[in-house]
Amino acid sequence: MASERTPVAAETPVRRGRTIRGLRWWICGLLFFATTINYVDRQSLSVLKTMLERQMNWSEADYGWIQFAFTAAYAAFPSVAGRVMDSMGVKFGLALALVAWSTMSMLTALARGTVGFAVARFFLGAAEAGNFPASIKAIGQWFPQRERALATGLFNSGTNVGVMVSFITVMIAESFGWQFAFISIGAIGFIWLVFWQIGFQSPEDHPNLSPEELAHIKSDQAQNQERLKLHWTTLLRFKQIWPFLLAKLLTDPVWWFYLYWLPSYLAKERGQNILGSAYLLTGIYTAASLGSIAGGWLSGFLIKRGWRIATARYAAMGIAAVCAPFAILAYYTDSFALCLVLLSVVTAAHQAWSANLFTSATDLFPSKVTGSVVGLGATTGGLGGMFLTLLAAMSIQWIGNQSAVFVWAGLMHPLSLLIFWLVLGRDFKMADVDTVLDTSKVSRPLVMAGVGLVVLGLALVALIWANWATAVAAAKLAGAAQAATAAVGVALVGLTLLYAGMRRRAFVA
Repeated sequence: MASERTPVAAETPVRRGRTIRGLRWWICGLLFFATTINYVDRQSLSVLKTMLERQMNWSEADYGWIQFAFTAAYAAFPSVAGRVMDSMGVKFGLALALVAWSTMSMLTALARGTVGFAVARFFLGAAEAGNFPASIKAIGQWFPQRERALATGLFNSGTNVGVMVSFITVMIAESFGWQFAFISIGAIGFIWLVFWQIGFQSPEDHPNLSPEELAHIKSDQAQNQERLKLHWTTLLRFKQIWPFLLAKLLTDPVWWFYLYWLPSYLAKERGQNILGSAYLLTGIYTAASLGSIAGGWLSGFLIKRGWRIATARYAAMGIAAVCAPFAILAYYTDSFALCLVLLSVVTAAHQAWSANLFTSATDLFPSKVTGSVVGLGATTGGLGGMFLTLLAAMSIQWIGNQSAVFVWAGLMHPLSLLIFWLVLGRDFKMADVDTVLDTSKVSRPLVMAGVGLVVLGLALVALIWANWATAVAAAKLAGAAQAATAAVGVALVGLTLLYAGMRRRAFVA
């Protein structure tokens, strides 16, 4: 592999206007609102499900196929989106993604059947995949290392706020019709776009950034402005990426489980009505938002106190990993009040974990490739999440309740933390992506992992096919197809690893 560096153009002085105090936090606010809009758009169909089922004569299978279209796209496209952010830049890349998903949200109003909704949701999922790669890359540009986890926690709390305020979609639909609801929430994105275009630049180019704040932002960042062109599969040869990818694979589905299955758990196993569940979930998601912010603050506070980067991240992620098994206690306790407290703790712990996990991508890789790294992580998380519907449904069919899934959810964070420790040890050493890697040699670990995933993927396909009737009975046709697609995806990831690990000529971007 060979790298190609584009020389830096001669610097031209930036015309400075009136400085804005704490400008980096205003940038974080823009990312928070983008993430909130992202989740309002994605939750719109879920909150309007009852109304649309009645008007469109949907079956549960029809709704399942529509959600499957979104999930498949959201799992497939983050890697592409991450590469776009690294090659085109955050400002243009995130603007492009938001215009695309807002447009698809508005075009959903034209859908007249299951196929129309499925097509709209597929392209919505593809476009929304760009939000997190862009946001993490922007945080890496605008914040010193000791503040990145807090900034990530703040903007990531928009995921919970988006879920909590999505009820507004129902109010609009009841007053003006479901078509106007989709048009309205899509239009909000274009309002955000105005502020984004005015307010976002790279720190070096922003006219409202004071020299003092620029020095603070760049205090622990390299001043290298060269652009490195790196084939994305080459990233898989750096060991630093593997704890991140595996942690996303194992823990992202846990959040999907809490997000999509807690309502049915509260209703079916705890006897709550729909309205009561909605109120209780608001409290749980509020706790999750607080956890996102607190987890980010903690590691940053420890770094400011002189702790090493890795030690501070391990401390924050370790506390979250210790709290995650409380999910098991939440399921088995007879006290409903204690159950709610424990569920609030575990969702807060996950979001605290997520804030630090996202930030670890900027600890382990330079900003020029973090979009690609986060995109790859989102893809692995999406593949894991696609198995969730079948896992939860089969658990209910075989056991009669969700106990097995709660046990699984409680163990994934400690396992992921152990993987971090085994691979990286006590220090987070940033990958040197400027070093030309010798791809003329076979990477045996990648080849072995690739072969293993190909075999695993094909075995999962065979297992699902052999038990197809049981899978369909448990998770509906769409749920079974989703799991089968994810199994094929695992095999394709294995083939990608094989390609990345095989001997080939030096690559010139």
